[in-house]
Amino acid sequence: MLNGSLRELESFSRAKRAHVLKSLIALSKYLGVYEKFKRKIKSYGIKWEKQSALDSFLRMVRVKEGLMDWVRECTRLDGNLATFIEFLMVTGMRKGEAIKSFNLIIKLAKKGKLDEYYDFELKSLEHFKFKEEFLRRTKNVFFSFVPEDIVKKITNCRPINETWIKRKIRKNGLKLRMNELRSYFATFMVKNGLIREEVDILQGRMGTSIFMRHYFSPQIYELRNRVLEAIGKMRRELSN
Repeated sequence: MLNGSLRELESFSRAKRAHVLKSLIALSKYLGVYEKFKRKIKSYGIKWEKQSALDSFLRMVRVKEGLMDWVRECTRLDGNLATFIEFLMVTGMRKGEAIKSFNLIIKLAKKGKLDEYYDFELKSLEHFKFKEEFLRRTKNVFFSFVPEDIVKKITNCRPINETWIKRKIRKNGLKLRMNELRSYFATFMVKNGLIREEVDILQGRMGTSIFMRHYFSPQIYELRNRVLEAIGKMRRELSN
């Protein structure tokens, strides 16, 4: 596409098209042909498209449809998978982050060092203590409030990976809907009393300085109580 037609971009969805275009721009800069490629983009009339408010609303509506039934089906399968799906649901983490966290809990528990990661008083997994795993340039997750019984269930599980998870889900005739749980978590929390900025902190969409200001303050206990209360409601709905 750098040297030929850019019409192939039209075959991608809007979200994928943006990712492809960003990648091509990065490659063109690396190859030293960015100015030429930029003129090409302009000549094809290609513009960056942002998600509209309507698109965001429709995405949230689509996420809700049948998602809890899907989670219920998953929780009837292999114990490791059931525990992981519940963990993913109550933390709102990205799939890759959740897998790393799940395996780290198991690893540290075996060494008797779980308290280095899980604050039993605050009921919080402190991801920020493991910077190489959870803190990246653009995608961070600093901490997650998790009920202690879920953490204890994880300590009795085996380490997992994404390939194993997908194979298990597909083997049982289910679709892959793990990514939808992040949006579900955010929507559920806002509907149950959290403000959008608090959800952003929980899901790692805030800067480090904002995280430090909120996490190391007395108000964190009040936030914990509201999050755990909402998680309790979420789990009760799942069991219905």
